Amino acid sequence: MPAWDQKLTELKQQHAYRQRRLMQAPQSVMVTLDDNTYLNFSSNDYLGLANHADVRGAAKQAIDDYGCGSGASQLINGYFQIHAECEQRLAEFLQVEQVVLFGSGYLANAGVLSAFSKRHGLILADKLNHASLLDAAAGTQAQLQRYQHGDHQHAQRMLEEHHREANLIVTDGVFSMDGDIAPLPQLSALRANYNSMLIVDDAHGIGVLGATGRGSLETLAMATDDVDILVGTFGKAFGSGGAFVAGQHALIDYLIQTARALIYTTAPAPALAAAACQSLQIITQQPERRARLHTNIDYFKHAIKSTGLSCLSSDSAIQGIILGSNEKALQFSQALEQRGILAVAVRPPTVPKNTARIRITLSSEHEFQQIDQLITALQDINHSYADHNDTK
Repeated sequence: MPAWDQKLTELKQQHAYRQRRLMQAPQSVMVTLDDNTYLNFSSNDYLGLANHADVRGAAKQAIDDYGCGSGASQLINGYFQIHAECEQRLAEFLQVEQVVLFGSGYLANAGVLSAFSKRHGLILADKLNHASLLDAAAGTQAQLQRYQHGDHQHAQRMLEEHHREANLIVTDGVFSMDGDIAPLPQLSALRANYNSMLIVDDAHGIGVLGATGRGSLETLAMATDDVDILVGTFGKAFGSGGAFVAGQHALIDYLIQTARALIYTTAPAPALAAAACQSLQIITQQPERRARLHTNIDYFKHAIKSTGLSCLSSDSAIQGIILGSNEKALQFSQALEQRGILAVAVRPPTVPKNTARIRITLSSEHEFQQIDQLITALQDINHSYADHNDTK
């Protein structure tokens, strides 16, 4: 049996096999998937902008103005006026000197770490960082060391043990599976004390956290210059696609000159940049969307206590219900689906072994009655699961 066939068989036996499913309508709190309609708690469209009329309109206008594809990399002739406008507006919003766009968050992280890491340098990464950061670090010639999740004291001990001329401290802002926020003030202090760069991927924070939506830094009362590089994406709160990197002019200019993930790939489609620009305008002008989202988060956190299920401590839109085994997580997800609710099971290697979970993501567009529907379903499923196992 070929190695890949054996691996696929093992994945199925371990309840770790994953399949794509066909979306047949736009992202919303109600979605059509494989010919069925579900109440959706599995989207990162936190502010309901993926199908917003103004965002769609901006993308359509950009297609009329610029065509569909960029046609070339940014350093050839794929850098359009709408890209420049989007970068400028983001820089003003984030209060940074400069922004550069990337095709995806994965490419942005690959570009940043390849550009700023050095041979024999140290990349110090949170153990639960997103896979894109870990893969990007592994692709460099630096040494990757991972500190315990959220443990800045462990990070400090590792810095003391590995004195290098080039240290990078790399972390998510909001962790994509646990929903908690990194100890950024403490990591920023380490950055200063140990002559290191601090790189923060705030894909799940920008747009939804902070008084104005500027993300994890704002919600922690930090300035943007407390970190060296800030990475964000348009595929979450912005409801579009692509990503960006923000920082001081000299750092961004260096990135443009050296990041292979920017130099050797086609520039993002103009329509995506136009959509992101329109979403940014909505984010800045409609703070009530963020307010509704956080009201829904508080409502869910209070209601989930009645289910008897273990929910991770998170003040973000990401709420993880830890179930342990892959099989149990799949059973819960399938039972929810039978009740018309989409809440996907997340299993290793996306999360650590024995922490398979249902990952609930909340939106500003969810109604209380829809959250109540989810809570009632979880109560019923948990009771049924317990009764079934008690009779075994």
